[in-house]
Amino acid sequence: MAHKLDRLLRPKTIAVFGGLQAVEVIRQSQKMGFAGEIWPVHPRHDEVQGLKAYRSVADLPGSPDAAFIGVNRFLTLDIVRDLRKAGAGVAVCYASGFLEAGADDADGARLQQELIAAAGDMPIIGPNCYGLVNYCDGALLWPDQHGGRRLAPDERGVAIITQSSNIAINMTMQKRGLPIAHVMTAGNQAQTGLPDMAIALIEDERVTALGLHIEAFQSAAGFEALAKRARELRKPIVAMKVGRSAQARAATVSHTASLAGSDAASDAFLKRLGIARVNSIASFLETLKLLHVHGPLDGNTLSSMSCSGGEASVMADAAEGRAVEFPPLTPEHRAEVKSTLGPLVAVANPLDYHTFIWNDEPALSRTFTAMVSGGFSLNCLVIDFPRKDRCSDIDWWTTVHGFEAALKANKAKGAMIASLPENIPEEYIAELMARGIAPLCGITEAFDAAEAAAFIGKAWKTPLAPPVACPRAKAGADIVELDEAQAKALLRRHGLPVPVGNRCTCADEAVAAAERLGYPVALKALGIAHKSEMNAVRLNLSEAGAVKSAADELTHLGSGLYVERMVTGAVGELLIGIVDDPQFGPVMTFGTGGVLVELLQDSVTMLLPASHDDIEAALRSLRMFALLDGYRGRPKADLKAAINAIYAIATFAVDHAGRIAELDINPLLVCGEGKGAWVADALLVTKGELK
Repeated sequence: MAHKLDRLLRPKTIAVFGGLQAVEVIRQSQKMGFAGEIWPVHPRHDEVQGLKAYRSVADLPGSPDAAFIGVNRFLTLDIVRDLRKAGAGVAVCYASGFLEAGADDADGARLQQELIAAAGDMPIIGPNCYGLVNYCDGALLWPDQHGGRRLAPDERGVAIITQSSNIAINMTMQKRGLPIAHVMTAGNQAQTGLPDMAIALIEDERVTALGLHIEAFQSAAGFEALAKRARELRKPIVAMKVGRSAQARAATVSHTASLAGSDAASDAFLKRLGIARVNSIASFLETLKLLHVHGPLDGNTLSSMSCSGGEASVMADAAEGRAVEFPPLTPEHRAEVKSTLGPLVAVANPLDYHTFIWNDEPALSRTFTAMVSGGFSLNCLVIDFPRKDRCSDIDWWTTVHGFEAALKANKAKGAMIASLPENIPEEYIAELMARGIAPLCGITEAFDAAEAAAFIGKAWKTPLAPPVACPRAKAGADIVELDEAQAKALLRRHGLPVPVGNRCTCADEAVAAAERLGYPVALKALGIAHKSEMNAVRLNLSEAGAVKSAADELTHLGSGLYVERMVTGAVGELLIGIVDDPQFGPVMTFGTGGVLVELLQDSVTMLLPASHDDIEAALRSLRMFALLDGYRGRPKADLKAAINAIYAIATFAVDHAGRIAELDINPLLVCGEGKGAWVADALLVTKGELK
């Protein structure tokens, strides 16, 4: 089935509207050798850039597959309307001053709606965007220079979409040898969203992998559809999502007029989709290069080979704390590698093979073949070419040939890593890729790429997560703040493990409630969000006198008293928080709880729904998990009860998606094995009343 953007990606005819920008579109397409027809449209000129010009859409010799509209925002509306009536394929709208203008221009939002109406069922890209560089066909709907090259007819490359035209231009200027099939800018996505563009690009058989520069998620469902299709086509995706800092989020919102959402939620969403995330442009490009050559990795194990102990040490240090690793060699594997080297070489992973076998291709091949035979997910050769203007690099190719032979002999994946990005000449990179070697520029960037490829490989081995829970709140619902007694009563009705408790108004009622519940009890002042800071909690009260004395102290602090059966035998404390995200629905964060939550900052964020297995994996990723697992002889926690409790909280949030403004359970007390996990404190703010 044809995608609605197919005519844009494989155009035979291009119509171009405007002045200077239109001339540049024509010039760039001619320079790239576009074989189709280009139809300039100008109300006064008879010729533009040596081509016959037409006065209007009505005068065109046919319906253009693609159109670039480089006129002001008001004329853009008329041209889009005429193109739609003429049956045009896709239009790129260059003009700004639409919704992205925000509060600075009162006409922006209205004009955007008029633009969408004018386009009807004709796809438009933008507005406020540069458009598309098609390096496969030489078709550039792009009003500026760029640094890329046209691909050969049988060549494949990666596709890149950015929400910044300038970043797109910068990426085309790279000298890293990354073959690019398409570069596309999204603009403010008035009608066609970034996921729609991305699906069209990965449907192109000339595209091997996809890179996304994302400022904001406009549609969770659109990205879920993209992730599903990417898996079906086996085309991996890497994203660079901006917005970690407050400054970046502010700039994003002002630039796109879109809600960026919290970074933790964005990170969780990308992980859920199996889309790798990197945090620099350099790592973004290197990851795409690795994915282009090898696709996702089937594991996280690496080998490294270099002729320098210094390089071996740098590689080992660079892997510290990462999700990829250099596993130690088995005794048998070590002996096999050792047999190819002299007695003075200490065999390890990373391997310093010294220079005893330098420029000896058969010897290098034997050593590399022995090392690569270990079944690593990715085999790395650290090698920096000398600069050619002052040195000779002939001997370096001997090492490359030995590495190539080792990879082929073991049917293994390999990467050649230069410690400095400039130390792999760009003209060598295509040849290295043709040999089945991924040439990676920079050690940090190489490890980022390996982690990303390993993450995608692992994600693709598990089923795609279900769609995120969609908010179902009615607009304008009143905010309702429940006190602890109300919140716990509601949570208990929904099956959450909440200790039995009673609301009281005075000390005598508190004593009577404690007698009914049985000692020890906890006594709290209601209506106070952060009770520890207000000294509004009394624990382990074991007799009536202690309850009465505590109640007398707490009665005037809040809106009432709450007595509950004291949870004893706790092994650990967890914080479970739910917030409502307008894009992703309920977002759950859990981690180390109690009074140390802000200090330790040991937490994980998940989107919902989540399975028991998802929750257990997240729980085990916490630094404090060892305390729940019997660290140094401590009692083991009731892990099953903790997982069940977190799952119940997640289910409650999904059942009320969009109606929970905030839920804070701190702490969830996890007791010893077989003793359960209990909601010790709860803060709940809702949008409207919950049943």
